[in-house]
Amino acid sequence: MGDHKEQPLRVGAAVRRRRRALDLTLAVVAERSGLSVPFLSQVENDRARPSRSSLEKVADALRTTAVELLAAADPACSVDVVRADTTELAPEPRARSLVRGHHQMHASEFTGDHDAGREFQYRNDQLMYVADGGVEIEAEGRAYRLGRGDTLYLTGGVRHRWRATVPDTRVVVVAVAEHIEAVRDRPGR
Repeated sequence: MGDHKEQPLRVGAAVRRRRRALDLTLAVVAERSGLSVPFLSQVENDRARPSRSSLEKVADALRTTAVELLAAADPACSVDVVRADTTELAPEPRARSLVRGHHQMHASEFTGDHDAGREFQYRNDQLMYVADGGVEIEAEGRAYRLGRGDTLYLTGGVRHRWRATVPDTRVVVVAVAEHIEAVRDRPGR
């Protein structure tokens, strides 16, 4: 009761809007992502649902994140409950959006390890919270080891990468949405 209607997110329109905002053709996105033009066309027309890996490739090609594309895919709600996934999944890395819709804040939960070589850089600030396990994060030329309950705050624009150091690690990432123009306090104001 009170839950947002459970239905699969349709990311096609969000992908198309982002591609057009960057003035890119399907062919350019296909070349950048390594995916075919027909598949991308099917995604944009919601005739195909991309896997998490394919969605990340598309997001990278569009200079955004999979979380941003998913957030832009669902209409905003003022109150929304995102239930924990109760199905048993194979013990492989996965990401789960904790906030649906086009909001000023995004939150995702990452379970297991992921591509430790993948570098991230977000326009706005973000907070990483280790719910279980441990991670090592490289940022600003330094390595940080975080354990259960630790947090790391990153100012927008900081390049970073991370990896799980303990099996079954769960990391929650909360970030100011990319479409928000964050205003920094200026000294003397």
